[in-house]
Amino acid sequence: MSSGLGGLNKSPSGVVVGVCQTQLPVVDTKEQLHAQAKRIVELVGKARRNLPTMDLIIFPEYSLHGLSMNTDPELMCKLDGPEVTSWREACKQNNIWGCFSIMEYNPAGNPYNVGIVINAAGDIVLYYRKMHPWIPVEPWEPGNRGIPVVDGPNGCKLALIICHDGQFPEMARECAYKGAELMIRTAGYTAPIRASWRFTNQSNSFCNLMATANVCMCGSDGTFDSMGEGMIVNFDGTVLAHGVTGRPDEIITSEIRPDLIREARVNWGVENNIYQLYHRGYVAVKGGAQDCPYTYMKDLMNGTYKLPWDVKIKDGTGEGFDAPTRAYAGSDE
Repeated sequence: MSSGLGGLNKSPSGVVVGVCQTQLPVVDTKEQLHAQAKRIVELVGKARRNLPTMDLIIFPEYSLHGLSMNTDPELMCKLDGPEVTSWREACKQNNIWGCFSIMEYNPAGNPYNVGIVINAAGDIVLYYRKMHPWIPVEPWEPGNRGIPVVDGPNGCKLALIICHDGQFPEMARECAYKGAELMIRTAGYTAPIRASWRFTNQSNSFCNLMATANVCMCGSDGTFDSMGEGMIVNFDGTVLAHGVTGRPDEIITSEIRPDLIREARVNWGVENNIYQLYHRGYVAVKGGAQDCPYTYMKDLMNGTYKLPWDVKIKDGTGEGFDAPTRAYAGSDE
């Protein structure tokens, strides 16, 4: 399957996706926050002008707040705040879906690292709290609402995970198990993660027969160097489009075909791994072995997960954060 020349030649069943390697900003004040929100509005307009066939434009984690890890309540956002409101209007005016990143005020603890998807009518249709903050570096509250899957543009089933989430194969598997045909992965990763970024993006697709659209921040803020690395990966793990120049604000584009993903999930025998997980050896035994042979899964469910070795770093004190005193409270839904 081709990328449709980056989405220039859109198929009737296709979804054209753009990932914006947004310039890494410095955001220390409310004025800088508002200016960066306005810049993202401008980039939504650029996406529409860049490619009239584009259905969805994706911005990286930290595209609004930068990489300072500042938890100052004055800089934290709310869903009904001016930043999100401006993006909703931008999607509506440009008739395009958008994926955006905010650090959300949490009156009960640390802020949440949140991703949202806004449809072309300006409605928030997906809200996700990052489940796996990049510990011990990130101070965000662990997400407590699971991974939603929603109907996206042209009927494509969408899920969203954030950055470090994608290093856990269980996260991509959960997206696909709930029906996602396209998994978005936004990130603020810097260059040391380049190799694992590439191969996990491909394995997340291949192991789940699921397209993925992945993008990091780009450029330097004077301290950190983000890598861009926009990658759109087909359901068989092949890379459809890849931003390798490290050019800030470049939009990497490709068409994906949800209809072919559905066809593969139904008709593939060899390497239909998401089905075969629960139907081991169906050539030998009727229906395959339908059990859970994995010790770590059983221990997670029983609250007895324990590694056979000791781990020394268990909080963020080495990164300058106070040791936490609160226990995880679970879902607030």
